[in-house]
Amino acid sequence: MPTLPRRTLLGALALSPALAEAAPIRTESGYTQDWFHEGFLDLPEELADATAAGLRLAVVFDQRGCPYCREMHTDHLVQPDIEGFIRPRFRMVQMDLHGSREATDFDGEKMEERALARRWRVTFTPTILFYPEQAPRRPGREIEVARMHGLMPKPEFLDLFRFVHERGYADGTEFRAWRQRRLRG
Repeated sequence: MPTLPRRTLLGALALSPALAEAAPIRTESGYTQDWFHEGFLDLPEELADATAAGLRLAVVFDQRGCPYCREMHTDHLVQPDIEGFIRPRFRMVQMDLHGSREATDFDGEKMEERALARRWRVTFTPTILFYPEQAPRRPGREIEVARMHGLMPKPEFLDLFRFVHERGYADGTEFRAWRQRRLRG
């Protein structure tokens, strides 16, 4: 089976002109967005850089062949209101649930992406993990401030990013309670 180049533009012509800027990109392991951060998977460094840039760090785990990952990239993240909110506020670092690239956890432990996924108890894709602006030297699973298990409907998906951006978790409020309070007005 031929290997696809790292990034091949997918379907930009099939999208309306308003959505062409946020077109998903097909990779050998699934999909990505051209605005996702491609770093060295050194998470303490990624967090420090994101915080210095005024961004929040989110780690996305997905996998090749995952229909919900495809939907997240080709439907959710191309919506102007969703992409327009997330892109300027978050550094998105993408990992492969079964990947073998080396990653460094927040406590300094180095391991393959798949081992990190097991360590953080990531079992569904897509999973998005959100982190505080500064983190103690502890495993990512212990310091995350929010988590998306599997794909949410678009309104909830966007609200989860709002919850993290607005630090809705700071007083111990869970996302669902925060969202209900917000919907009631």
